[in-house]
Amino acid sequence: MATIALDIGGTKIASAIFFEDGTLIFHRRRLLKGRTGREVGQLITEILSRHLTTARRSKIPIEGIGICIPGIVDSQTGLVWAPNIPGWDNYPLMEELRTCIPDPDVEICIDSDRTCYMYGEMWQGAAKSCHSAIFLAVGTGIGGGIIIDNRVLHGAGNIIGATGWMALQPPYTRNYDACGCFEYYASGNGIGARARDAVRADKTYRGKLRQKPITRINAHDVFAAYNEDDPIATAILDKAVEMWGMGSANLVSLLNPQKIIWGGGVFGPATRFIEAIYQEACKWSQPLSIRQVEFVPSQLSGNAGLIGAAYLILKKTDRCKHTVRTWSSRLPASECLSSAYP
Repeated sequence: MATIALDIGGTKIASAIFFEDGTLIFHRRRLLKGRTGREVGQLITEILSRHLTTARRSKIPIEGIGICIPGIVDSQTGLVWAPNIPGWDNYPLMEELRTCIPDPDVEICIDSDRTCYMYGEMWQGAAKSCHSAIFLAVGTGIGGGIIIDNRVLHGAGNIIGATGWMALQPPYTRNYDACGCFEYYASGNGIGARARDAVRADKTYRGKLRQKPITRINAHDVFAAYNEDDPIATAILDKAVEMWGMGSANLVSLLNPQKIIWGGGVFGPATRFIEAIYQEACKWSQPLSIRQVEFVPSQLSGNAGLIGAAYLILKKTDRCKHTVRTWSSRLPASECLSSAYP
């Protein structure tokens, strides 16, 4: 038996077929190319249809479909909210999937990218031996997947892990309205935006970031300039390290995890700062908890969400191999949108 997994992002959709031992085949990646709303839904059904055809021709029985989304899913209605996909405000994703896959014997599970990242690391990555861990995904924004005492946390509205909204820098300013304080300084978008602000403000600056139009400066440029000891890039990333340290210190003090796993597009190039982030966190965190936690990079090379999406199905059916046994039969009902939903 096998499952089809999709990792839906703001710019791309990754997909693959997974066997129960974690083997991945037919890995594909499609760019959204400006698609919005139902156009994204149509691309999803096209991708699924192709995988189903491939599986049928290869005589691979498909047990379920696992979907990782960049937002929030309502477990009662199957509606999803994904701010990085225009038109996905209470979007009827489950209904769309059931149109493509009417067979009620094929399970469909949808969960947030935060939860899927954590499941992926737990199954095949840095959290294999952990009962309590946090995955901090730092990319366009900042989100956290949280496992405590062998349970993935979801919260009252499945919004848990919106760590980008952590309050770390007083006084409050309206600049934080759109994305939250933590993201404002330390997300990929935040790093690029703060660099653009700094270049505009310093008329005497003639460094590397001045070599392209200010409106086109992004986080990638900031990391490249940092490698050349650029003063603005250094100041922006020093601030990000401080924020990553403070934010993770709060999580360590509150939740006492065994590991904090750093992933997402920024980690990546920011992996070099993990030790500095830990040292910053040591200043702020509960002193016993910070000595019990490890700060480590993701082991899944950007595939944590895709692997976690497959795990949604394989875990529900207790088919995952090479997994810590304490996870058996622990998936809460709210984590899987059953095929009974329309």
